[in-house]
Amino acid sequence: MAEPLNLLGFRHSVYTRIARMGLIETGLTATYVEANPFAAEPDPVLAAMTPLGRVPVLQHGDFVLTETAAILRYLNDLGPKASLIPTDPQSAARMAQVMGIVDAYVYQPLVRKVFSHGFYQAAVGEDGDSAIVAEGLVLSQAPLRALDSIAAGGLQLGGARISLADLHLAPMMDYFVRVPEAADLLRHYSALSAWWDEISNHPSLRDTDPFPDK
Repeated sequence: MAEPLNLLGFRHSVYTRIARMGLIETGLTATYVEANPFAAEPDPVLAAMTPLGRVPVLQHGDFVLTETAAILRYLNDLGPKASLIPTDPQSAARMAQVMGIVDAYVYQPLVRKVFSHGFYQAAVGEDGDSAIVAEGLVLSQAPLRALDSIAAGGLQLGGARISLADLHLAPMMDYFVRVPEAADLLRHYSALSAWWDEISNHPSLRDTDPFPDK
């Protein structure tokens, strides 16, 4: 790999953390550049990379890539370590399904509602909204049921080897369970809870924690 990798991200972003886990798990390194997509004034570095204004962004020479799932697949194909994409078609399909569920149904209730208002706002010295936390806990139940069913099926979220699905979900679950009511809710989903008990101690998840003391 002649050209160096650059990762543009926001340190508290769960999607940036996913990309950072991907770098570790694929045996790659990247120069990290901090950019705040939530800043009042658009970050000029981020704006130059993507009109979408979101992180992470991966730069590899002249090649610029957005969307975390695409970044994970690119790192997987580029890195020297064993592939994190299953060769079995059904397992690979389940992996893609989990990643789709995470983006479409998990991120908003678990991260933007429960974590943001139940943990993050206080961590940065602002006030959270308990009503939004309560709403998020209700909306979290359907995707948690779906993921619990997948974990119980054995093709993903519980196998001997991790896949891109684990990387995509684990940082969001880590943020979610920092809210006590969310941790209690997760215990109702036995297969998913067992997966979390296992993956929560994974080195790349621990090493990318932006809140190691909280």
